Amino acid sequence: MPARAETSVDERSVAGFLDALRVAGLPVAVGSAILHAEALTLLEADPDSLYWAGRITLTRSPAEIDLFDTVFARWWTAPAVATTELVTEQQRVIGVDGSDGDGPDDPPADADSQEAPEPDWSLRFSAVETLRSRDFADLDDLERTQLASLLADLRLLGSLRRSRRRRRVHHGGRPDLRRTVRASMRTGGEPLRRAMTAPSRRPRRVVLLADISGSMELYSRVLMQFAHAAVASGADVETFAIGTRLTRLTRELTTHDPDRALARAAAAVPDWSGGTRLGAALGRFNDDWGVRGMARGAIVVILSDGWDRGEPSELAEQMQRLSRVAHRIVWVNPLRASTGYEPTARGMAAALPFVDDFIDGHSLDSLEHLARLVSTELIR
Repeated sequence: MPARAETSVDERSVAGFLDALRVAGLPVAVGSAILHAEALTLLEADPDSLYWAGRITLTRSPAEIDLFDTVFARWWTAPAVATTELVTEQQRVIGVDGSDGDGPDDPPADADSQEAPEPDWSLRFSAVETLRSRDFADLDDLERTQLASLLADLRLLGSLRRSRRRRRVHHGGRPDLRRTVRASMRTGGEPLRRAMTAPSRRPRRVVLLADISGSMELYSRVLMQFAHAAVASGADVETFAIGTRLTRLTRELTTHDPDRALARAAAAVPDWSGGTRLGAALGRFNDDWGVRGMARGAIVVILSDGWDRGEPSELAEQMQRLSRVAHRIVWVNPLRASTGYEPTARGMAAALPFVDDFIDGHSLDSLEHLARLVSTELIR
């Protein structure tokens, strides 16, 4: 809990505090804001009551507490400053000795003849906007906490496909004889209204294959948080970890608590931060899950830097098998954003001929681009 400080609570201060939380990356729903306002009306205006009223009503998980504490301390102990604003600064001439230009050796200022200095306009960007483009490998602990709350809002839905289920329509489509006959019983057997059906559409399954080897250590935790957000949203998403072996993690990531989900995932993977055998792991996936039905018509997303200890010919063979049944294969490589990067690693070079999309995966912007890409239809 932040240090005690004198606070002045009014509606504008509370509204500004909620805006500061949102700008910092803590999602504050309308219902939480209303509950927070009701709590303040029942408590005294002291720092302890203000802190606990906000922490209980505005945070949803332990991962958000550090971010809440930081914003609370900055807002209620110092004048609040918006993180995205236009700031006007008056230009002043500062001497070498630190004087402001009015020393004995300086010419006197003529108030009548000297014009007022022009304002210097500068644009300050919010921490959230800056965080979106930051490389995951360069983040500190506070930024990782902010990023976790932003990742929780991401949704990963596959592009729509035709389903075997049919839906009712008023015009067009195919006659529904069963419903038409059933409805005619109400009118003496006369089919006055003809029922129609048309094919429905549903999102494709998305399969995430995340590399958790030692070469991906700086990115694997964030990418696993992204996988947890996708699975916990309730969408049709399957997640596997790839190291020296293949581990299915969909059940471990189903819980809505991100810390608990990552702890369960880490406990289920015996080779975390070990070596990488992409070809063998993909072969296991194809044999046990992919070719049997999980990857058929699905969008397969491989999150890996492409470093492989196995034979490139084995990886190429398994990628070819996967491409025959999958609707789309997307390879997300965090190293692709590096200056001068070329996919010259043996594993990456062997897999690329069977990849439909090869994109970055080093920042929040790149993961949002991945979500948009997966939700659009593949145009060949």
